[in-house]
Amino acid sequence: MNSVVERVVIVGGGTAGWLAASLIASSRRAKAAPLSITLVEAPDVPIVGVGEGTWPTMRTTLATIGLDEADFLAACDAAFKQASRFDGWVDGSAGDTYLHPFTTPPAVPMGELLAAWHASAPDQPFAAAMSAQAAVCNLHLAPRQRAMPAYQGAANYAYHFATEKFAALLSVHARQNLGITHILDHVIGVRRAEDGDVAALTTRSGREVAGDLFIDCTGFKGLLIGDALDVEWIDRSDHAFNDRAIASQVPVPPGSPIASQTIATAHEAGWIWDIGLPSRRGIGCVYSSRFMDADRAEAVLRDYIARELPGAVPETKAFGVPFKHISFRTGHRARFWERNCLSVGLAAGFIEPLEASAIVLIELSLRALTDNFPADRAAMDIHAGRFNKLFRYRWDRIVEFLKLHYVLSRRDEPYWRAHREPEHIPPHLAEMLKLWRSQPPSAWDFPYVDEIFSAESHQYILYGMGFPAATGWPASERALAALAEMRQRARTLAAGLPTNRLYLDALAADRAAAE
Repeated sequence: MNSVVERVVIVGGGTAGWLAASLIASSRRAKAAPLSITLVEAPDVPIVGVGEGTWPTMRTTLATIGLDEADFLAACDAAFKQASRFDGWVDGSAGDTYLHPFTTPPAVPMGELLAAWHASAPDQPFAAAMSAQAAVCNLHLAPRQRAMPAYQGAANYAYHFATEKFAALLSVHARQNLGITHILDHVIGVRRAEDGDVAALTTRSGREVAGDLFIDCTGFKGLLIGDALDVEWIDRSDHAFNDRAIASQVPVPPGSPIASQTIATAHEAGWIWDIGLPSRRGIGCVYSSRFMDADRAEAVLRDYIARELPGAVPETKAFGVPFKHISFRTGHRARFWERNCLSVGLAAGFIEPLEASAIVLIELSLRALTDNFPADRAAMDIHAGRFNKLFRYRWDRIVEFLKLHYVLSRRDEPYWRAHREPEHIPPHLAEMLKLWRSQPPSAWDFPYVDEIFSAESHQYILYGMGFPAATGWPASERALAALAEMRQRARTLAAGLPTNRLYLDALAADRAAAE
């Protein structure tokens, strides 16, 4: 029970597995204690690849593991993400759109900012009043100039990328530069120790892979956390209805604009994601099988593509753009770290791709592990207990934040009406909505370090969707000045930043010339 943790075994590749290997290895380079890291990956398991969007945390992650930003952008067909835009979520009428940007409102109490907004620019959307990033997104601008240092920008940003290319890049980097042992083999069994820990994996080729700490990155299968350790799955479909997705990739013409934000367009029983990359748009339909069947979901997706990219995909097969149907369980594990096994990524849980919470949860899980890496087995249960408490809190907050997008809607289809029924609203969220009618969301409502969705994020959704702003605060001079400064900042950025297309095409041309 007091054995030193020297051998980490990661089961599964993809984004979760290779990020786990890379971040653990990078965090241990400055440590004196040796650590071996082995990743066991089945050679023929496809990447689910629903999420192509990230949070600004990804910049720190990539820098930490030693990837060059320009190399990453080129290798992963990547583009910049600066916000999420929601079309049709309020009532489905023409002009129904709002933005959740990555830049926070000015550092002035929100009550004063709301009063100043209504006093100085009541017809301006909330995000446009509070953040210059709204103007940047409207013009399809990049968040940085080429001459800026890597991972720095004039506006806060993350990335869109091709998921399969990202996993491939991480794999090469981890094996060549970080000393990761890579085993291509099928795990067919798990040997348990007498105390119940995972002792080793057995593979189809007859290999046994022993370890001290195991990371389960086997996706929805949950080979270790679920099959071997039998940790309960907590179903959250009473609050989050969506359990199906259809993914497609649509090529775009050279020179076409690249959006600065993920676009989420509501439909009768879910929503459609639209993610712009240099060579394609990743477009998919998320829906609830309780309210829509697969044929209708395909029709909704085809109609969207035909409307947004005329002539691209009138008929799926005829134009060679296959639709990939994905089913997923909506929920998470009762515990994420059980004995000497930590589940990361889809093995830990999934609540739909809205607001790109899947990849950031991988990053946050691995940061919690690497910042508090167990020195020995005796300390592991303490770390596991603390981890489980924190991440149960985080999953609850994710469910509530995503639900916020639905409960504020006034759409009248059965799916949307069901979202607003009291029995389908988490009690804590219902309580907060009552509170926020008298005061804006604040740090008092989100007390944890590294809240997954901050008070500012809740403000963008609430006031973007027309939630009544709390009254009683003055339109103070500092608030009015802050909003005026924001308008000037928007003009400055609009004049000084290149478009996404210009930035990324120039990067590709420079790299081609150098080869």
